[in-house]
Amino acid sequence: MDVDKITQAKRTQQYAMNMRPVLNKEALFSDETASYLDPYEPEYGERVTIKFRTYMDNVDYVFFICGSSKIPMKKAYSTGCFDYYTYTTEPLTGPIHYFFEVLTGQQRCFYNRLGVSKNLQEYSSFGIVPGFKTPKWAKGAIMYQIYTDRFCNGDTSNDVEDREYIYIGQGVRKVTDWNRPPEAMDVRDFYGGDIKGIWDKLDYLQDLGVEVLYLNPIFVSPSNHKYDSQDYDYIDPHYGVIVEDGGECLKEGDDDNSHATKYIQRVVNKKNLEASNAFFAEFVEEVHRRGMKIILDGVFNHCGSFNKWLDRERLYEHTEGYEKGAYISKDSPYRSFFKFNYEHGWPYNEFYDGWWNHETLPKLNYEQSPKLVEYIMGVAKKWLEPPYNVDGWRLDVAADLGFSQEYNHEFWRQFRKVVKETNPDALILAEHYGNANSWLQGDQWDTLMNYDAFMEPVTWFLTGMEKHSDEFREDLYGNADVFKDAMVYHMANFYAPSLQTAMNELSNHDHSRFLTRTNQKVGRIGTLGSDAASEGVNKGIFREGVVIQMTWVGAPTIYYGDEAGQCGFTDPDNRRTYPWGEEDQSLLSFYKEAITIRKEHPVLTYGSTVFLKLDYQFLSYGRFSEQEQMVVVVNNGKEPIEVNIPVWRAGVPKEATLERLMLTLENGFSLQEKHYQVKEGNLYLKVPRLCSMIFQRV
Repeated sequence: MDVDKITQAKRTQQYAMNMRPVLNKEALFSDETASYLDPYEPEYGERVTIKFRTYMDNVDYVFFICGSSKIPMKKAYSTGCFDYYTYTTEPLTGPIHYFFEVLTGQQRCFYNRLGVSKNLQEYSSFGIVPGFKTPKWAKGAIMYQIYTDRFCNGDTSNDVEDREYIYIGQGVRKVTDWNRPPEAMDVRDFYGGDIKGIWDKLDYLQDLGVEVLYLNPIFVSPSNHKYDSQDYDYIDPHYGVIVEDGGECLKEGDDDNSHATKYIQRVVNKKNLEASNAFFAEFVEEVHRRGMKIILDGVFNHCGSFNKWLDRERLYEHTEGYEKGAYISKDSPYRSFFKFNYEHGWPYNEFYDGWWNHETLPKLNYEQSPKLVEYIMGVAKKWLEPPYNVDGWRLDVAADLGFSQEYNHEFWRQFRKVVKETNPDALILAEHYGNANSWLQGDQWDTLMNYDAFMEPVTWFLTGMEKHSDEFREDLYGNADVFKDAMVYHMANFYAPSLQTAMNELSNHDHSRFLTRTNQKVGRIGTLGSDAASEGVNKGIFREGVVIQMTWVGAPTIYYGDEAGQCGFTDPDNRRTYPWGEEDQSLLSFYKEAITIRKEHPVLTYGSTVFLKLDYQFLSYGRFSEQEQMVVVVNNGKEPIEVNIPVWRAGVPKEATLERLMLTLENGFSLQEKHYQVKEGNLYLKVPRLCSMIFQRV
């Protein structure tokens, strides 16, 4: 019997009963991308046309709801199996928040950032902030994070020497074996990586497809991580160049850094500092010449006890050209930069506030020091201006800055003003765990390191592991419903300009490497040893993670060495050196191809996102616009499966052809083209175990 005639008969019966067809909720869609907002990053005074999608001839009314206004939308056009309703706003005078109401007969639902709801959920409304835009170059960009000491040693003459100075009670060490894994107490061990090493590998990074470099801190600092700044005004000569060397390392038994004349000569001597800054400026110029961008790490919540403003180590006390540090003298011009708790402790007042009570990390006292605020704003501006011209800031523990949240927001508003006036195209990217919505209102940060809406859900789904490898959760492992709910919920805390620039990482310097998480071993190097980090890893699962990373909304960010198969438990084991000469060539080749697919398909940067079919250990989603549709499939299970995927929800025509661009398996990947037919809006697939696929409509 003719299926169309049966369908028509049912509809006729429904009309006879004064009923409309059942509301097709799976067809309802809107978001804040360019497909549904025009313009999607409007200025003040502009009107915005907002679009909403329904199934064709399936609804009676769509209402645009904004505040107390409830306005019927007009059906603008139809294409494929969808109708599109539009509403054009009045000229924008400020932020607006909106959602939709859909009516079909007696059926009613609402639609907001979380999707379809029976209940009014204004707190998850869509939003438009006029004047809030993020740099185009950062949207969907391929970023590459470099922990400089561990990437490449390009200049051995600037290497830290054994006992060059004392750090946290012991002498620093020069590690001569590049391939030796970090030890449990690693902070004072140096492998010799530097900016010259990065420069030497720019061909490699460009060939990989990298568009943006994000460098962990590179300013003068006594640790290898450099999150304890000693001098914000200069690049550390151990990473730059040393033009005037000399002095002595500390002898055994001498723990007084004021005697560390070699260290003082290297990092206090202005000739070395200025030469390192000049070298860095040349490096940035070369990065830009290649069409790449560079982001620096700004650690502005706290500095280090070695900092010239405090000078607890008395490195600057007797050096010409430097003011007395606040630890040295109560008359120091920097006294207000810190919060001292004992007013009679000078000289050498050790009673100051440390971040999390760490005396090596003195917290900066912005509220009581306008001079400090001015200085840090000058630092933010300095590195964005000629001759350095960096392209943005990553902000360490950004929500911790200041002693109150009210002041924190005030500071970042001022910071944004300074940054955007200096370079409107600079990126402000913050480290933050949890909901950052109050900082992402267009007046403070541009975006985040995306833990909640990327790293954590992807890790739980694919590996069942917590991001430090500290816990395994069977209930989250392969749980596609939890994955979807977490992604949708946390993505709802971003406006589109923030979401499209969010730093989507699988690994970084604070968490275990993703490849290690695939072995599902709970522990750290202190309990399991470093060898265990590479035992039982599953590269098939790893490839699935990279496919999700390269096809999801945001900026895919590679932690140096992941692409070469590097393993490691959490800090410090995650800070192993790049394995030059011992790279996993198959993984490298896979990364290049996955990056190429990302860059060749703008819909992966600018398109909408919709989940399609989900099951235990299985997920599929679409990235789409009216012009381009792509489908991603991941089977994280240990058995092959057969599925019907409703690709019509991603705008794929009811009858269409999909071309497979990439197939990943447990033991490799394939770029062999294969075509699949979409029937009645569904894609039927036989999916191998531990597999991912990327399709495009042709």
